[in-house]
Amino acid sequence: MKKRKTTTTGIIMLGFLMGALLGTLLLMLPISTRPGQAIGFLDSLFVSTSSICVTGLSTINIGQTFSLFGQVVLLLLIQFGGLGIVTFTTLVLCLFRRRITLPDRMLIQSAYNLDTLTGLVRMTMRILKVTLLLEGIGAVCYSLVFIPEYGLKGIWYSIFHAVSAFCNAGIDLLGGNSFCAYRDNVIINVTTVYLIIASGLGFPVYWEILRVLRPRRGAAEGAYSRKMSVHTKIAILATAFLVLAGTVLTLLFEYDNPQTLGPLDWPGKTMASLFQSVTLRTAGFATIPQEAFRPASCLSYLIFMFIGGSPAGTAGGIKTVTIVLLLASMLANIKGKKDVTVMNRKIADETIRRCVAIVTFSFSVLVVLTIALLAVQRSDFLDTLYEMTSAIATVGLSRGLTGVLSPAGKLIVTLTMYLGRIGPITLALVF
Repeated sequence: MKKRKTTTTGIIMLGFLMGALLGTLLLMLPISTRPGQAIGFLDSLFVSTSSICVTGLSTINIGQTFSLFGQVVLLLLIQFGGLGIVTFTTLVLCLFRRRITLPDRMLIQSAYNLDTLTGLVRMTMRILKVTLLLEGIGAVCYSLVFIPEYGLKGIWYSIFHAVSAFCNAGIDLLGGNSFCAYRDNVIINVTTVYLIIASGLGFPVYWEILRVLRPRRGAAEGAYSRKMSVHTKIAILATAFLVLAGTVLTLLFEYDNPQTLGPLDWPGKTMASLFQSVTLRTAGFATIPQEAFRPASCLSYLIFMFIGGSPAGTAGGIKTVTIVLLLASMLANIKGKKDVTVMNRKIADETIRRCVAIVTFSFSVLVVLTIALLAVQRSDFLDTLYEMTSAIATVGLSRGLTGVLSPAGKLIVTLTMYLGRIGPITLALVF
């Protein structure tokens, strides 16, 4: 009987599933919790899945429940989930000096949606190095605040939150209120924004930018822009537009809200609005409680969360490039054009079909599971939709529903986080 080979899609799906289950078992160990604390299977599964899917939703207080060992387990799950099983598989193969075979290279190529098999292993190792470098910079910046406040424990807090921010996990150790206590702290705000944007752009964008900044000698004037691919241009411009739009809308809707921006001066309003806009890129940290925002703000935030970050990064969502290509396809149809073009570049029909499949899958899962949660939880509609959009896009922002979920509700949100992390990737690879 012919042995059936595991596909790239299967490897990614099983990798996240096995990682979530292993994390569940480790978090249930007595050594993982503080004295007098205990965690059941459902809560352990929820937190483990939230960590490896870099979502950030939690049914318990992370800092007060888990010991140092448990926090280390969470950190490893976040790092594993942020970089992905493919990157870690390549790292293990390199550490054990195993030959990277053609199927291994095709796995890496599919995972990062690249069009060549050349230099894939080197690129993966560069991803690891860049990740450690950017997280290290973030940890140093965080330490300027956390070490004076927490002493030696501040070193661990700095490392943990740097990894959590870069991987867009949004899990914190500060008591369950995220960064609300640091709303006016410039260092915390700027560092977190830097980590979220840096990781959300996607790793391929880094290499494009580096090549642009290091042109060959004798390069013609204007070569900078020509060296950038359409993908990189879309990722940068779409990210800048979404961050700016989110900031402006937050200022517009919340400037006089006494529970959010009302008590702040204009520099404070701007910084808080920028942070909120950036964290919607699937990061999950918050300097203002989400339940305090007005409905108009929340509805706009649903759109930003659903879009998410850029491809081949640590962010979730349907991705910036996907939504731009869909809008370009819509405009082409309105104008009666046969071909879809973006920046004078024709987009292949199969790429447009893949974008449609990703959006259709994500939206369908969101609608079906939101209905399921409403049926078992009987919660407020806006709070439920906000929670489920946050879960499917692996954002981690909540309007207070996570802490009161029923057992059935916890399972539904856990499934949503898992499908949100592997669903769009899976469909993209299938196509």
